[in-house]
Amino acid sequence: MIVVHLITDLCAAGAQNQLLQFVLASDKRRFRHVVVSLAEGGTIATELKASGIEVYSLEMRRGVPSPPGLLRLVLLLRRLRPAVLHCWLYHACLMGLLGARLAGIQRVIWGLRSANSGLRGYSLLTRSVVRLCAKLSGFPQTIVLNSETSKIVHDQLGYQTSRMRVIPNGVDPQLFRPDPEARAAARTGLGLSSDSVLVGLFARYSPMKDHGTFLQSAALLHRKYPDVRFILAGEGIAVDNQPLSRLVRENGLQEVTYLLGPRRDIQRLTAALDLACLSSWSESFPNVLVEAMACAVPCVASDVGDSSSIVGEAGRIVPPCNPPALAEAMGALVCTSAAERAVLGRRARDRVLERFTLQRTVKAYEVLYGELGEKQATRIPHEIIHSRT
Repeated sequence: MIVVHLITDLCAAGAQNQLLQFVLASDKRRFRHVVVSLAEGGTIATELKASGIEVYSLEMRRGVPSPPGLLRLVLLLRRLRPAVLHCWLYHACLMGLLGARLAGIQRVIWGLRSANSGLRGYSLLTRSVVRLCAKLSGFPQTIVLNSETSKIVHDQLGYQTSRMRVIPNGVDPQLFRPDPEARAAARTGLGLSSDSVLVGLFARYSPMKDHGTFLQSAALLHRKYPDVRFILAGEGIAVDNQPLSRLVRENGLQEVTYLLGPRRDIQRLTAALDLACLSSWSESFPNVLVEAMACAVPCVASDVGDSSSIVGEAGRIVPPCNPPALAEAMGALVCTSAAERAVLGRRARDRVLERFTLQRTVKAYEVLYGELGEKQATRIPHEIIHSRT
């Protein structure tokens, strides 16, 4: 069965990483995965190609409607004739629905991976696309949400609930795992001792991720616990990011904070943490939480999306945009012993193994593909079936 995945871009971000992990873990004997990006290039594109996955680009510019891009998609779909077109993120969902109808592709999945009810921080174009998709949401066969919160939000936005199915993200517990060697190597590379308390925030630089709240809470924490160190990584997390560097300086953290930029060894950095943090004011299913938990790292997270149900009793949940609350929750874990944090970390990993493995996610999608493929087969006219025998 051919499954074409259409996504907005292949930069190193949450949805793109989840797509990469999914297609690599999927059953190659049953499914041929082809990835199509609206925009060209990206770190994930390179990794997919290196792993033998077909990757195409529609060569579209971000934020610019492109009839030639739509034509490229239609021609590609007519050539590949996929059993399922799986669209990831709003712009790709709209583009994919149009392309599928013009190419005669019957089975379309929309993958919606946000829970931003007020559409806060979105551009005018993106807000328009979100609202237009709501009006067209009766056309895709299935709308997959990656969190229960996202389902509620999209119901409120007017999306067809009868089409919805929740499939949470998953993490590979063999890739993200407690790793003493990686922990020691990462700390040596940062010039830290093995017993230094290291707090991490791994997120691209975006208003939604609210690095300001994290750094304000880090400053409060550092005044009380001056030996704590902070590590940030992700797209745009670099010293030459002037607004971010200014926030670090204004909070007096320049001597204790490391800005590492985008990393493809994030599992090794995660294993080096004593505490993982999420400070976002909007999320659906934060991958960084399950990745940290799989590494047996306790988490402190803002109460957004499904964070609370992900973390459970294996960490702390605080209100978003509240630096004192975030600092207090981090301090409560920093002041405990390493042994106590280890107990909490084991509880976190057990929770991931029980609920949020990549294997569970892959199986759920493969079942969905199979269901849609069977429906597609029942639609083949009798004379066509007869001509093939």
